[in-house]
Amino acid sequence: MVLNRLSIINYKNIQAATINLSPKLNCFIGNNGEGKTNVLDAVYYLSFCRSAFNPVDAQVMRHNEDFFVLEGEYMSELGDEEHIYCGMKRGTKKHFKRNKKEYKRLAQHIGLIPLVFVSPADAALIEGGSEERRRLMDVVISQYDRSYIDSLIAYNKALQQRNALLKQGDLADSALLSIWEEQMAQHGTTLYNKRTAFVEQLVPVFQEIYTYISGNSERVGLHYVSHAQRGPLLDVIQRDRFKDLAVGYSLHGTHRDDLEMLLNGFQMKREGSQGQHKTFALALKLAQYNFLHRQAGEQKPLLLLDDIFDKLDAIRVERIIQLVSSDAFGQIFITDTNRTHLDMILAKGNFDYHLYAVTGGNVTLDSHV
Repeated sequence: MVLNRLSIINYKNIQAATINLSPKLNCFIGNNGEGKTNVLDAVYYLSFCRSAFNPVDAQVMRHNEDFFVLEGEYMSELGDEEHIYCGMKRGTKKHFKRNKKEYKRLAQHIGLIPLVFVSPADAALIEGGSEERRRLMDVVISQYDRSYIDSLIAYNKALQQRNALLKQGDLADSALLSIWEEQMAQHGTTLYNKRTAFVEQLVPVFQEIYTYISGNSERVGLHYVSHAQRGPLLDVIQRDRFKDLAVGYSLHGTHRDDLEMLLNGFQMKREGSQGQHKTFALALKLAQYNFLHRQAGEQKPLLLLDDIFDKLDAIRVERIIQLVSSDAFGQIFITDTNRTHLDMILAKGNFDYHLYAVTGGNVTLDSHV
């Protein structure tokens, strides 16, 4: 999928921008805080129906404005045109349309435009809580498996209902608890099986990419951890119901799943340097790209690279540039504070590219080859 044209009105600090894009490389240059990341976030929004950074739609609206609009004109590998529209007025729900037809459920849109977003916020994958790592799995699997989204929604609904009952303590209806526990076990087992299959396929690709970027100087690993590995999930959930009643929420289930991230056999969170953390997160995201590409056949996901070169040594930067310059990647969006890294990428091949200057939310085409 290629995004040919992006229109933005009142999104974060961008009042209005219409951007005609290169099918290969689009680079946004500007100082920090000028709006480069906001352009990439608008592209992300059109794939996932939400911001990558703020789940509250009203808060992505430009200050002192009453609405925002995002529009994207896409072209598939088969030559099919897709027009995606999102608009929202303050105080009302957003409208999301594909070719002028509004979706009944936003989940129907997920996966139409596969996308991988690499940003400094990925540090949370290593340094943050387990919810960050579950979200990583959810975001990727949801883009190629629609049934996964349905299972995730159903599981979360059952979890919320069970937690509401647990807060009642001894007054909780045990029959209702059993019903919601059965729902959690059914859908949680589905999530576990799909996450297991995903991680098994992802790990060797991730390790290969990390080894290449690091020059084979470190050994990394990923280990999926789930309560479902302790036996039938329904038994695991029900085993300590009395403890759940005491604390008022569910202590066991796939909502507690995690990915252990290892460097040379030890926890990356405790062992790695800033450069190693960044290399780990980047390799993980590029492995996701490879995975989505294989799942989608001919369709290449969009790749968004936001300020990825900071805190990396020259050798790792050079190897990353060699990777993203290859034919394995389709349309790329990249931000940086200067042209140095872009010029290094362009030196690797004969690319069609667009270069944009971003200043105070204004996006200006600077040069084009």
